[in-house]
Amino acid sequence: MYEQQSHSLLNRTLDQMEPALRQHDLRYFYTRLGANFYAIYNLFNRLYGERKDFEAQLVALVNVLARQYIEREAELKRRDIAREADYNWFLSQQWVGMALYLDGFAGDLQGLSGRLPYLQELGVNLVHILPIMECPPGASDGGYAVKNFRNVDERAGTLQDLRELAAKMRGRDILLTLDVVLNHTSDEHEWARKARAGAAEYQDYYYIFNNRDVPDMFEETMPEVFPETSSGNFTFDEDMQKWVMTVFNSYQWDLNCSNPAVFIEMVDIILFWANQGADIVRLDAVAFLWKKIGTTCQNEREAHLILQLLKDCCQVTAPGVLFIAEAIVAPVEITKYFGEDAVIAKECEIAYNATFMALLWDAIATKNALLLNQGIRSLPEKLDHATWLNYIRCHDDIGLGFDDSDIAAVNYEPLAHRRFLVDYYTGQLAATRKPAMYESPVAWPLWWDWRPP
Repeated sequence: MYEQQSHSLLNRTLDQMEPALRQHDLRYFYTRLGANFYAIYNLFNRLYGERKDFEAQLVALVNVLARQYIEREAELKRRDIAREADYNWFLSQQWVGMALYLDGFAGDLQGLSGRLPYLQELGVNLVHILPIMECPPGASDGGYAVKNFRNVDERAGTLQDLRELAAKMRGRDILLTLDVVLNHTSDEHEWARKARAGAAEYQDYYYIFNNRDVPDMFEETMPEVFPETSSGNFTFDEDMQKWVMTVFNSYQWDLNCSNPAVFIEMVDIILFWANQGADIVRLDAVAFLWKKIGTTCQNEREAHLILQLLKDCCQVTAPGVLFIAEAIVAPVEITKYFGEDAVIAKECEIAYNATFMALLWDAIATKNALLLNQGIRSLPEKLDHATWLNYIRCHDDIGLGFDDSDIAAVNYEPLAHRRFLVDYYTGQLAATRKPAMYESPVAWPLWWDWRPP
């Protein structure tokens, strides 16, 4: 019954597609949409089915998928078809990646293009260019406070430079990874400017409140991400005389993904960058995508539904493109971003193995592999058609993302051990001798020789 309803709605949706879109060759698009529409409809209905404009929003979503499919280059479409036939293509153990700041490594996109032979000599065949979208100078959060989702920062170059770089990378079998920030925008983004000017439509793109009543209810259970530099999760905007949710920084306004218009914008943006040549899209701050009063506003079930829906939409227009989940959360939570209640990954094909990274740095500090071995054994199993991104470092903090139970299992005291690691890597540990607690596997004192700041 439900599937018949979905099929009927598919036909009605196609009938309401923009006429100009239907003039193009959409054979592959129609086939993929038909294969994925039941899942798309089901997820879209679960998230937004109570809205009166549900069907109109669904039509708008399909129009976006069709438009981006039409704009996708023939070469990228051929690559999609090849990757559909070999759908485990990315599970090769031969991928070696490098994340880099464009300005520090090569100056700009043209400079990076000239350094591709050097990267190949190193054996690098996957390059993650850290954010290059247009951001306000001085309030960019390293590129994650985006002012314009559809343009490259002029210091990096142009969209044409990016497309040319992507084409050269494809010729050398080097994968291109780009970031898309899903959780927030800069407060200078066009949507935020329109919201400040009083446009109700765009105020609904964010979490904006007239007074502190609702923000205070959120604050009861929401942790602070950067308590030392950005206390609280809301900022008072003088122009609007309203409170705005700003989880990361006061100049980054959190997007309201319970609004389907915001979701459709995000789909459009992801596919836009896929069409610039990205093989992999790193989805930033995915754990924060859904906010509920009375929760931590992290790792909510709806956030996973959004990611599943994003993946199903991408499968229609650009099935050769992969997602990386930027979810630096507890190990038991990380695997959920491959896809909950599934065997084959239905959200993101790749997730950062942040625990493994932290364990490597622990081994360097302790000069042994006790916790490394224990932590690896405790890592949860990943799903089929998914892979860990095992990495040494990235632009984020090292973090200490392993469980206290693993620390205790190798006879370290958890709090003391974490304090040791912090002191070691901030240079506060006495360099005169190796801490006693790491000299013998038999007796583990709960103290060490450390030097206060």
